[in-house]
Amino acid sequence: MTMLSGIRTINVTRYVTPLREGGSLPAIAEGDDGFLYALKFRGAGQGVKALVAEFIGGAIAKALQLKVPEIVFANLDEAFGRTEPDEEIQDLLKSSQGLNIALHYLSGAITFDPAVSEIDPMLASKIVWLDGLLMNMDRTPRNTNMLMWHKELWLIDHGACLYFHHHWDSWKTQKDSAFPLIKDHVLLKAAAALTEADEWARQLLSEDMIREMVDSLPETWLLYEETGSDASLARQVYKDFLIHRLQHSHLFLKQAIHARSAAI
Repeated sequence: MTMLSGIRTINVTRYVTPLREGGSLPAIAEGDDGFLYALKFRGAGQGVKALVAEFIGGAIAKALQLKVPEIVFANLDEAFGRTEPDEEIQDLLKSSQGLNIALHYLSGAITFDPAVSEIDPMLASKIVWLDGLLMNMDRTPRNTNMLMWHKELWLIDHGACLYFHHHWDSWKTQKDSAFPLIKDHVLLKAAAALTEADEWARQLLSEDMIREMVDSLPETWLLYEETGSDASLARQVYKDFLIHRLQHSHLFLKQAIHARSAAI
């Protein structure tokens, strides 16, 4: 299987500008390949767990043939950022030395607005299904985390997925969550083909794919205190969590169908 074998690693050569204010302080940065990227830092508020969620969320979205900007590992070396005049950004760069994550910057893209763009029901259903699987609480009308680029819908920012890992011991109970927060999903009303999307997604996404995705995570991101810095144990928890939710997708599917019925 070669789905993840082509992940590139770039070296960040220039910090261009912050993307938006907030605790995570993502930025537009330039790589040594000459391209611009939306860069998320391991030294930001949620730490490496947000990078893990970003990677897994983007990888599963791609496996489901949804549009996601290219994901790369982004290396910050020790010297990077020494000339940055903003002290807060300089501290962020210092604490983010090593591997970070970045997505190819979609120049000219505009934020998805459900009042402007009509989305195909099957596409909407696939995205709702994805976010039910990942327990993504951050695809709401207030913050859609989707872009329109060249008349196509692109998914960005999966850092809020898999939030069980911020309360590590909860994973065994969270894996069976119906995810009631799906009621706030920006595409829920448009998602008129949820049952079909479930069948489609379960045909595309395999347990072996999930294992490969998790095995592709950098070991340095997985040295959690909760696992005694045992990266292999952390990997196994992510695999068990995601495979269980895939096998029992009826749990969040029923919740999404019920929430949609209540909303329309």
